Amino acid sequence: MSDVAPAPAPRLGDRSLFPDLTPGAYLNHAGISPPSRPVQQAVTELLRLYASRGGEGVVATLHMRSRLRERIARLIGVGAADVALTSGATHGIQAVALSFPWRRGDRLVLFDGEFPANVTPWQRAAALFDLVPRFVALARFESSDAEGLAALEAELRGGARLVAVSAVQFSSGLAMPLAEMAALCARHGAELFVDAIQALGAVPLDAAALGVDYLACGAHKWLMGAEGAGFLYVRPDRVAALRPALAGWLSHEEAIAFLLEPGQLRYDRPIRREASLFEAGSASALSQAALDASLGLLLDLGPGAIHAHVNRYLDRLEPLLAARGFTTRRPRDRARRAAFLSAAPPPERTARQIREALQCAGVAVSTPDGLVRFAPHWPNDADRELPGVEAALEAACR
Repeated sequence: MSDVAPAPAPRLGDRSLFPDLTPGAYLNHAGISPPSRPVQQAVTELLRLYASRGGEGVVATLHMRSRLRERIARLIGVGAADVALTSGATHGIQAVALSFPWRRGDRLVLFDGEFPANVTPWQRAAALFDLVPRFVALARFESSDAEGLAALEAELRGGARLVAVSAVQFSSGLAMPLAEMAALCARHGAELFVDAIQALGAVPLDAAALGVDYLACGAHKWLMGAEGAGFLYVRPDRVAALRPALAGWLSHEEAIAFLLEPGQLRYDRPIRREASLFEAGSASALSQAALDASLGLLLDLGPGAIHAHVNRYLDRLEPLLAARGFTTRRPRDRARRAAFLSAAPPPERTARQIREALQCAGVAVSTPDGLVRFAPHWPNDADRELPGVEAALEAACR
């Protein structure tokens, strides 16, 4: 049992669960989220258990992993058996890219402007399986859903087998029309893979209702966990067709039977026909404990409430940026807004100069692709923080 008093319940705009956080306004949750006190406690307690009891700590880890799968399933509206625990988004992307039942000459659709994590594994699959990658410009979707979907459908009519897209684009904050994309894929006999790392935790997303076939995510951004943990969702009717290229000893049915009973060591047990087949071997229990604790907080607050809270913050921040010459990339359509705002700096300043000046003033931001990205989360409070942010912006642009 822990001798540490339980942390208070999370509240929107209350950063008391982050006593070690030094920036006055931490607006870089789209990059790395700082761990809360409950997350730190969960990791410390599990590490202490292993330090004191050794291998007996595995029992607690197995219980934690079961709870983690259930929490992930609640977050994205699927069954726990359809979730595999991974080391991060890239692990999940690689698993599907290498295990999809490709045929030589198959087309896959990627997006020009995506974060490389959701491009490189597919390019490697294309090289290995002799596939034809096709790129759709994200600028089409930034113009309008109709224009973007028309460009996508044109590629699907060419016989594409799979479309790989991020739920939210890392530079602009554009939330993609996943339901419409999934419907187009189904209509043309293709499957939809979603990288959800810039969405989950601050943007509501029901994978089953949307019709998504695969979804991968990592823990260290909006889920507010730690690097080294993530998950992959596989729609249950897609598992049978996969050819598991990343299987390991834990991928078999009754994989650990030989550790519990004599005479059970066999190499011919079938590969499991569910998403957890990609849980091939040892994983970072500490990173998973961090994600489990963080998901408890996020589910208490609710992704819908977090999304509304963050966008109220950004609604007040956006005119402060415009008044100082920034050009916002925030989607005009509220239905396409995620949980952050990116803006091009004034002509006389670079994004790096702005970031460094803000950092000196206690405002943490990031600068993807030459933009300044402001990414608050549930602990951020506009009343408390924005006066300091405004003063820091004024000084940075002066």
